[in-house]
Amino acid sequence: MILIRKMYGGALGLILLLAATVTHAAEEGGNAAEQPVGMVFKWIHFVILAGLAYWVFGKLLPPWFRRNADEISSKITKSAAVKAEAERQLQEATAKLASLDKEIAAFREAAQREALAEIERLRVMTKNDLEKISHAAKAEIEAAERAARVELKALAAKWAVDVAESLLAKQMTPAVQESLISSFVQSLQGRAN
Repeated sequence: MILIRKMYGGALGLILLLAATVTHAAEEGGNAAEQPVGMVFKWIHFVILAGLAYWVFGKLLPPWFRRNADEISSKITKSAAVKAEAERQLQEATAKLASLDKEIAAFREAAQREALAEIERLRVMTKNDLEKISHAAKAEIEAAERAARVELKALAAKWAVDVAESLLAKQMTPAVQESLISSFVQSLQGRAN
């Protein structure tokens, strides 16, 4: 939570720095993309995107991974219990049929085959589950990235309009308005002749 607050504070600071830089660049004139300020904009956008991605991945994905890890752990625990039960039954059969070596050997072979089959089945299931988890995580990451990009574009557009509006409001003084109207009227008079 503290990290998120620091990130928001840092983002606010970067936005204020960005606004000051844009204002300064607008006052000096020239194309902002041709100046070093253009690189600053690119890095600021990158930092914002990285911060958003870090927040999304740090907030949403760990509970999901934890839940899947718990499910896998419970399946492993169950398989260990099944294996322990199979070994217990094998020992009981050995005690009861101590005199029959052939039956004991047959029971042991059957139990080992079942245990190996169970272990192999669990390995295959675990591998399949891991692949499903991986595909689902990739899909969620891609969806979150797309959503973050859309949100960032909307935020950048809104911010640019707000900055342009404030710059225009600062530069539009009564004298400038009168000068614009005067030049417009003169251009109309020049066309009529």
